[in-house]
Amino acid sequence: MRNRKLTNIQWRMTQFTLCISLFVSLASLVIFLFFYKLDFKSLLLVKWFNIPFILLIFIFAIVIGILTGFIYGNMLKKRLELLVESILKYERGNYAHRVPYLGDDEIGLMADHLNQMAGTIEKQVASLQKLSTEKAEWNDQLKKSVISEERQRLARELHDAVSQQLFAISMMSSAIQENIDPANKKVKEQMTMVEKMAGNAQNEMRALLMHLRPATLEGKGLKEGLEELFEEFKAKQPINMSWDIKDIPSLPKGIEDHLFRIVQEAMSNVFRHSQATSVAVRLSAANQQLLLRVLDNGIGFDMDKPKTSSYGLESIKERANEIGGVAEIISFPGKGVQIEVKVPIIDSERKRKQ
Repeated sequence: MRNRKLTNIQWRMTQFTLCISLFVSLASLVIFLFFYKLDFKSLLLVKWFNIPFILLIFIFAIVIGILTGFIYGNMLKKRLELLVESILKYERGNYAHRVPYLGDDEIGLMADHLNQMAGTIEKQVASLQKLSTEKAEWNDQLKKSVISEERQRLARELHDAVSQQLFAISMMSSAIQENIDPANKKVKEQMTMVEKMAGNAQNEMRALLMHLRPATLEGKGLKEGLEELFEEFKAKQPINMSWDIKDIPSLPKGIEDHLFRIVQEAMSNVFRHSQATSVAVRLSAANQQLLLRVLDNGIGFDMDKPKTSSYGLESIKERANEIGGVAEIISFPGKGVQIEVKVPIIDSERKRKQ
C-alpha cells in the first residue's frame, strides 16, 4: 500500500459544500424573486456598500461553503488518517496497537471493529506461538536421542579413526625429518610440507568435530546462545562482525528456537553468498515487539528481478510467519542486504485478562 496523506477527501468535501452553498443561494434567490414578483434586472441595481447585492450573496455563499467544507473535511481526514496509521501498524505486525476513540458514528464503529480484530489476531498469534513451542518441544523429544546418538557416533569415529591417523602421519613425518640427510634439502622440504598439511588437516578436523554439535540453543538462553554463535563465526570467518543483543523478556522456547535458526540462516547467507566484509546484528525489544536486524555490506541483489530470493531467505520468511512475525528483506545491487524480522510479544497476563 502506498504511503500517502488523505488530502483528497478534504478538498472533495470543500468542493461539495461549495456547490451545495451556491445551489442553495441561487435557489433561494429565484424563489425570492418569484414570490415577491420582482424583476431580476431591478435586483441587479440594488447595492450595498456600492457592491451589487446579488454579488454579495454569492460571495457569502462561496465563503461559507469553502470554510464549512474545509473545516469539516479536515476533521474527517484526521480521523481517517488515524485509521490508516493503525491499519499500517497491524500490517507490519504490531497487533498490540489500539485505535484511539474516534466518535460514535460509522468511523468510530470501524475503529472499534479494528480493535476487536487486532485483539482476535493477537490471541491467534499467541495460539500460533504456543503451537510453535509445542511443535519444537515435540521435535526435540522425537529427534533429540536419534540426532545426539548419530552425532556422537560420527564424532567418535572421526576422532578415533581419521584424527588418530592424521596425528600418526604428523608424528611419522616429524620422525622422518630427523633421519633425513641434511644435504637432501628437497626431500626435507617435501616432508616439512607433508607435516604442515597434516597439521592443517588436524585443525580442520577439530573444527568439524566442534560443528557436529546440534544447531540449537541446547538449554541456553537466546542471548547467550547467539553470543556464543557469533564468537564462533568470528573465530572461523575472515569478516568484521559486530552485534548488539539487548536484554529481552523471557520468551517461549519455540520463539527462541526459531529466532536462533533465523540468525543462523541469515549468517549462512552472508558467508556463502554476500561476499561481504562486515556484518552487524541487532536484537532488541520495544513496544511489545521483538526486532531482529541483520545488515551486511555485500554485493546485494536486485529485488525487482524474479527468482532473486534464495532458499535461505525464503526459509527466514517462513520461520518468521510460523511464530506470528513479519520478515522484510531489503537489498540493492552493490548495497548489501538488510534482513529485518519483527515478532509480537504476547503478554501472558494481559492475554488472560482478555
